[in-house]
Amino acid sequence: MTEVLLGIDIGTSGCKALVLDLDGTPIASATATYPLARPRPGWTEQDPALWVEGARKAVAEALAASGRTQIRCIGLSGQMHGLVALDEGHRVLRPALLWNDQRNGAECAEITERAGGLEALLAATNNRMLIGYTGGKIVWMRENEPELFARMTCMLNPKDYLRLVLSGEVATEVSDASGTGLFDTRRRQWARELTERIGLDPALLPPCHESSVISARVSASAARLFGLPEGTPIAGGGGDSVIQTIGSGVIAPGELQTTIGTAGILAAALDKPVDNPDGRLQIFCNVAPEKWHCMGVSLNAGGAMSWLRETLWPDDEPAFEAIVEEAAASPTGARGLLFLPYLYGERCPHPDPSARAAFVGLTARHGRPDMARSVMEGVAYAFADMHRLMAPLGMDSGLIKASGGGARAPLWRQMQADLFGCDVVTTQGAAEGAAYGAALVAGVGIGVWPDAQTAAACCRPLTRERPDAATGERMRAMLSVYRSLYPALIASFDALAALDTQA
Repeated sequence: MTEVLLGIDIGTSGCKALVLDLDGTPIASATATYPLARPRPGWTEQDPALWVEGARKAVAEALAASGRTQIRCIGLSGQMHGLVALDEGHRVLRPALLWNDQRNGAECAEITERAGGLEALLAATNNRMLIGYTGGKIVWMRENEPELFARMTCMLNPKDYLRLVLSGEVATEVSDASGTGLFDTRRRQWARELTERIGLDPALLPPCHESSVISARVSASAARLFGLPEGTPIAGGGGDSVIQTIGSGVIAPGELQTTIGTAGILAAALDKPVDNPDGRLQIFCNVAPEKWHCMGVSLNAGGAMSWLRETLWPDDEPAFEAIVEEAAASPTGARGLLFLPYLYGERCPHPDPSARAAFVGLTARHGRPDMARSVMEGVAYAFADMHRLMAPLGMDSGLIKASGGGARAPLWRQMQADLFGCDVVTTQGAAEGAAYGAALVAGVGIGVWPDAQTAAACCRPLTRERPDAATGERMRAMLSVYRSLYPALIASFDALAALDTQA
């Protein structure tokens, strides 16, 4: 019987379960999908029951495919910033508000004001209260759903709700807590004074541990529901955007990671919590103790490709690879066509829920291949925009480790290599996403590896794209135009957003 680790990731569109041997090699994985609700423009919600059912299906399928195994530990990951509101009996009060929900702009401004302004907020947390963060959602619920809010006794993020179902334990860990906007990331503890200043009871916030701490064990009821051995230890895990860095082997300063999932993330590890001058970046606690995590997050990456497929291929909706093949038929620069990927507003480098997506430069000679390529290039330009903020803080590199579903496209990796002028590699396990990082953290939790740095060494390079100087020059010329567009269109975005709410 093979001893294994189990990583479970509660994603936006589905749950992934991954079985990993104790050498860090994936044995089997499975994904169960579920829908996303958009009840109003800018709102995104999910019923947490979908995550539980998705996890049950994915775990059963992955374990069935892995043969005779003994699960040593379970690691959890999930979409960050979501609000799961629970009552005294730990029952869900309403559908969860997700990371890309844009409804709480006024509440985020209120939190910043009550904190004493942006400078005081950054002093407390080292992060802005960005739209989408959990803290703004809690205040939105207080202001807009007072009867439900009065019944709320605890909030959890998505992966921590799964921990509750698996074990009956209410807990979180430092990386997901960082993404609430209510966490002192420098001191790795809840910012209680800030929480009280904005009128929230600190008791709403769950106990918080370091990510590799064994924070729960599988209960008897969950053992029956999930087909897992009762008493199996559960590590704290991590928010998907953070834990994916260890899943790509990014743990030492000087390396960058790009993740193309629904969102697009540019991230780096830090040995200290550097100051975040204007709060446009996100500086969180790393899943490794005494390390921190810097990232920029664009709300639109793989989600833009999904939108493109649904819009331009409404009848057959081809596979991702087929769209990439069409994009490859268009030259670098997509014949002068640019795509601003702000389909859900934007977070970094422009924290603006009113931002709108746009094709700029569209002419009658452009076709689907050009539009597909411009969408892919637009995501790469968003990475470059974020890196312009990170570089002055010392986060530069001659190497990018690509991850997420988009990393399986060599064309997307090559775009990054050309634009950044450095090699882009994929690593073992990175294609498995946050579930791989979750399994590694579980291994650290029970001593399979002595620390996160040793676990990260499992992430051996698999592919490598090298930069082409001429192509990079062309892309950087397009990037210059791309960067001029958002400032020129801010007023138009705001006007269109206002008209949209009147419709």
